[in-house]
This record gives sequence, structure tokens and C-alpha cells, in this order.
Amino acid sequence: DYQAAGYASKQDLLDKYMDGVLDTVTVDGEVYGLPLELTNWCIYLNKKVFRSAGLDPEKDYPKTWEEMADISEKLVIRDGDILIRRGFDFRYPYYLTFFVPMVEQLGGDLLSSDGKKAIIGDEAWLKALTYMQQWGPSGRNLGSPTYKNARNLFNQDNNDIAMAHTGLYQQGRIEKDNPAFFKSGEWMVIPYPTFKDAVRDVAACYYGHFFMVNADSDPAVQKAAWKLAGFLLSHGEEYLTRGGNIIQPTKALFASDTLKNMPYSQVFIDDMARSHMIYYGENSAQIQTQIRNAVESVMLSGVSPEKALATLRASVQEIIDEQ
Repeated sequence: DYQAAGYASKQDLLDKYMDGVLDTVTVDGEVYGLPLELTNWCIYLNKKVFRSAGLDPEKDYPKTWEEMADISEKLVIRDGDILIRRGFDFRYPYYLTFFVPMVEQLGGDLLSSDGKKAIIGDEAWLKALTYMQQWGPSGRNLGSPTYKNARNLFNQDNNDIAMAHTGLYQQGRIEKDNPAFFKSGEWMVIPYPTFKDAVRDVAACYYGHFFMVNADSDPAVQKAAWKLAGFLLSHGEEYLTRGGNIIQPTKALFASDTLKNMPYSQVFIDDMARSHMIYYGENSAQIQTQIRNAVESVMLSGVSPEKALATLRASVQEIIDEQ
């Protein structure tokens, strides 16, 4: 109900949001949801850890995945095979968010354009799986799903993680958990890397949370619900500053000084421009589990990338054939 939500028309609504962000909730030309937030992840970097390894964080931060591995090799501290300090580690198990874009950078895809064929581009998938194999304990031993999430360690500034993959919301968490570190100027945010020979410039996927209204509810309830959603979404700058650094993808918020003045917000804005919505649907959790099985089998169980790819393709094809 566009008018109940505070818009003169559907076009008025579309004109107020960033291009494309309502596509995921648009069916047959009508919009069925309003975004409370869209979230993308970039890379947070601890400058002190970089300097302790003789690196200049402003110049030496990784721009490619190849550099990410080489720089992490310089940053890690090991006790035997145990990693006491990691350079970077991935956001396991969110493989649809971070791993599928790595495959897309190399020219592969999760599904064909018509959605009927699974795991497109063997060379891309094999290269991405091989990268993860080399990242893990049986390769260069730079990280693993068995360690504590890097994002949860970053705020403490305990010299155990140099880089972590997380969202703009992390800034509020750093400020709460470790005010001295937040104010120190000893952290920064860098873009999501690409492979050196990438054929597409793709950042980590973004995901969203939308207000939606049950069409089976009483018409008066529906009208009131859209009115409430519209009211809440008219306070984008307050959600950003007081609501946990939530980004509502309106043109007004993206143009505001409030967002522009947040540390490194432009990095997130620029990465979102080269990103796309995460794969979503009733089978997305099942598909993510199969990608997890493939990646973790090459990292932790000694399975070859070729075998892992064959198993992944068969399992995801079965899932999409059943929908």
C-alpha cells in the first residue's frame, strides 16, 4: 500500500531508493517489501599488526586474493601448526556471501541464467576451491573454519588477527567493546579483493532485511502495518547513528553527510556498487550447506578440488531439480 507507507505512488517509492535494491521484492511490477537495511562486508584491518610485521598498512594492504595469501603469510604467528595470530580469515560458513563472488570474479556462476543448471564454469570453481585448499591447514596454513570467527576477535585488539571480513555495523561494536581502539586511529577498512586474473569485478554479496505485510490479515491491519513501516523508514539517519549503523538504501541517506562522515563509509558504498544481492530462495540454505561441504572437504579432509566439484555439482543440481 504505497500511500499508507507514505509514498504518492509506486514511482515515488522507486525514485527514493537506490537503483535495483527493490528488485528482490518486486513481483509482476509490484513492490512487496520495504528494506530496513542492506548490509555488505568489507575488510577491517589492524594497522598495528601490519606495522609489527614491517608492513605499511596504507600501502601494503592486499588488493588481490594472491596478495591476501602472501601478506597473511608475513603476518601469521604459529606455535607449531597452531595459528596464534592470523593475517586474515574468511567468514565461515557464509559461503554464499563471500565464496560465490570469488568464483564469479573468475567467470563462474552458481546457476545458469535460467536457473536450471548448477555450478557453471569448472575452471573458476576449481581455482577458487584450490585457493581455499591452499589457505587451509594442509596447504599454507593461514586459517581454518576450526578457529574462532575473526570478526569476533578483531575488536579486542589482542594481536591475534590482522584483518576481518565484516560490515559497517562493526564500527559500533568496536566502539562499544573497545572504545580506546575505536578512537586510536589504528584500524581502517579496505575493499573486498579480487583475483589477479579476475574477469569480473565483483565484491562480496550484500543481504537485506525487509518489512513485509501479511496479505491475509485484516485490511485495516495491513494499512496500519504499512503506515508503521513507512514511519520507521523515514528515520534513516537515526537508524544509522543510533540503531547499530544500519544502512537504509535510500538516495537521501546515501547523499547525506551523516553517512559520508562515518569512517570508511565510502569503501562500503563503493563495494556495494560492484556487488549484488546474495542468492536467495527457499533452497538457499541447502545450497550453502553443499558449498560448505565442498570447501571444507578440500580444506580439512584432503579431498581433491576435482572430486569436491563433482560432488558439489551433483548435490546442487539435485536441489534445484526438486524445487
